[in-house]
Amino acid sequence: MERTVKSEEEWRRELSPEQYRVLREKGTERAFTGSLWDHHEEGVYTCAACGLELFASDAKYDSGSGWPSFHSPLAPDRIDTDVDASHGMVRTEAICPRCGGHLGHVFPDGPPPTGTRYCVNSASLAFRKKDTGGR
Repeated sequence: MERTVKSEEEWRRELSPEQYRVLREKGTERAFTGSLWDHHEEGVYTCAACGLELFASDAKYDSGSGWPSFHSPLAPDRIDTDVDASHGMVRTEAICPRCGGHLGHVFPDGPPPTGTRYCVNSASLAFRKKDTGGR
């Protein structure tokens, strides 16, 4: 996958302040405040920074956490991970493989079929509604 490389100045111009804080500075939005945590339309969730398709709406579920949660990405290569040892915890960070943006964290407490929870900040996502073919 070809990487999207931009200067921090370019990212600041293109992203909202909240998107920049989350995606580029590894921030976290407050639970139950993001625009997509309780979102239920059919379509695809993309990286808000580079547009890479990350998650299908049928992989989204209500984890009760207050953040958009998914049991699996569209494909294994759609999420990179790294160890996040910040804030006195050791967690698995979810990262966009194209632009390196911070998406959220991965936990081993999700539902079937994977048992994995991709807990993602709304600010790091955009949503593209499913094309209904004019119906």
